[in-house]
Formats: sequence, structure tokens, C-alpha cells
Amino acid sequence: MNITHAWAAQDAKSKLAPFDYRPRELREHDVQIEVLFCGVCHSDIHQARDEWKNTIFPVVPGHEIVGRVTAVGGHSHKYNVGDLVGVGCMVDSCRTCSSCEEGLEQYCENGFVGTYNGEDRQTGDITYGGYSTQVVVHEDFVLRVPENLDPAGAAPLLCAGITTFSPLNHWGAGPGKKVGIVGLGGLGHMGVKIAHAMGAHVVLFTTSESKVADGKRLGADEVVISKDPEQMAQHANSFDLIINTVAAQHDLNPFIALLRRDGNMTLVGAPEHDHPSPQVFNLILKRRSIAGSLIGGIAETQEMLDFCGKHNIVSDIEMIKMNQINEAYERILKSDVKYRFVIDIDTLRNEATA
Repeated sequence: MNITHAWAAQDAKSKLAPFDYRPRELREHDVQIEVLFCGVCHSDIHQARDEWKNTIFPVVPGHEIVGRVTAVGGHSHKYNVGDLVGVGCMVDSCRTCSSCEEGLEQYCENGFVGTYNGEDRQTGDITYGGYSTQVVVHEDFVLRVPENLDPAGAAPLLCAGITTFSPLNHWGAGPGKKVGIVGLGGLGHMGVKIAHAMGAHVVLFTTSESKVADGKRLGADEVVISKDPEQMAQHANSFDLIINTVAAQHDLNPFIALLRRDGNMTLVGAPEHDHPSPQVFNLILKRRSIAGSLIGGIAETQEMLDFCGKHNIVSDIEMIKMNQINEAYERILKSDVKYRFVIDIDTLRNEATA
């Protein structure tokens, strides 16, 4: 009997704990992946604690997955056993709507299937994520991870990396552009690294003096303490693009005032409660815009991985054992991580088979 060992939350109040399940039978175009590493995203906490009010329990979180292919379906041709691969936030979509046909599966008009807490389009079964020893995914939603990258550090690229790469790419970050990154957490530190590699002039916004040196180490040309009005005023009307990664409710107006005419601020942080509405005239008077952005399509995610392979970009991580996940959640809520927890899934595999 093929058993997958995992950790799951049984309800919104319970801690994650060991949980075993039987994976689906390998379909013709499926890829079976032995999970090696899985990043820990703040979204995992939102889902495990049902803060978005859509969690189906039990839930096995994890959508920053890197592993090795161990088997392929009879008509699968994209990957071979032994390939280093990744799985991000989605494992299927309708394939037929306008967004899917344009390679923007994350905006599927009929809803993409989440790597966890999603509903399998064929069976209706609920999907389980990467806090597990293996996953089975359709080959079209599997990514090739450059072999030159550290696989543990590459795991967060599957969410934190693409979440910042996509809006930077869409809005044309590059040489001659002034780009701001708000927040230096899991998303923010990837935004700084990627914007720097794209050739933009990068300014990090943080509330913490202690992050100034680290921001510059990661690639920021300047670091601004956002709670200091004088520092903020020095950058008024000057940014082409600001990527706001903060996942907590806050006032957007001070950042909107930093945008030049036709400048854009894209929101990628997903707070539990909405931000206060911005001042309308702050937008009207300079044709500024606010946008949102959700991960990236499969093709763009592969483009991001290839870009990171070329520039040797990975996440700054702290490795943890599977049985440290509940402690890690509490530390994330205190911003006590630099800058992404990654689970060594061998610790789960070894403990389950001991």
C-alpha cells in the first residue's frame, strides 16, 4: 500500500501533527515526486487557522515544493525519473478559459486547483500539499529547477520568488527604473534580490533600523525607514514602481505619494483584514495606479526559475525539522525568521519510518 506521510491541521484551533494518507493513483500524464524540501509561507498559517474562512480540514499545507521525480505516468513525457523539479501554488486549472489560454492559469476564470485545499477536477478529492513525503501532480504543473541552485534555497522561489518576479516583470522593472520594495520578509527579500538582478535602482522600505544593513546586503541601493516622514519626503514623486509585500493592514497613502506620474504600486501581501481605502486625489492628480498580483502562470514561473538559475538567486533560509513547524508558525507571526523557513522533509520521512 502506497502511504504518504504528512503533517496536517485537523481544525482551526489545533496544532499541526502527523497525518498519513493514500495518494491518488498515477494518471497517464502525472509525475510522482519525492519531496525533499518545502518552504513555509505565511499563507500556510492563514489556511491552517482558517483565517480566510475557506479551509477544508484536515489540511496539509505547503506550496513551495522541491523534489526528485520517482515515477511518471504512461503518457508523461516532460520529465524523467531523477529530475529535480518544483511545484508551486497550483496543480491544475480549467485549461480552456481566456486566462488559461494566455498562460495565466493563476487567473483561471473557473478557479485554479490549489496545491493544497483545492478540489481535484476529476474526482473532487481535496488536494494535500508539500508538508509530506511525496506529491503526485499533472506534468503541466511541474517546474524544472535549475541544477546549479541549492534545492532548499530554491523551494521558496515557487511562491515568494514568483510572487515578486511577476509584477516586476509585468511593470517593466529594469535599468533606468526606480523600484521600491515595502517590507523585508519572505516576499520582500526576494523582491529586493530579483529587482536588483533585473538592473533597477532598488529602494527598500522597512520600519526596522536593524534591517538597513541586511537590505543593502541583499541588493538594495537605498534603505528608507518608512515611519520617518523626512526620509519618506525625500523620495516624493520619484518611483516608477513599488511592490508592497506587507501582509498586515496598513495605510497605503504614504507610499502612493512616492509614485511619479503614471507610477504603480502593486500589492502582493495578503492581509487578514483589508487596508484602509486610499485617498482618491492621491491617485487622480498624477494618474497613479494601485494593482494586485497573484503568483504567476506556469510559463512565467519557469521563466523566473531560469532567471534565478542564471543569476544564482535563492532564498535566504532557516532549515527546520518537520516537528518544529508549530514553533516556526509562532516565530513567523513575530517576524522572527531571516527570511524563509524551509522544512527538510527527510526529517519527516525518517521519523515516520523509524
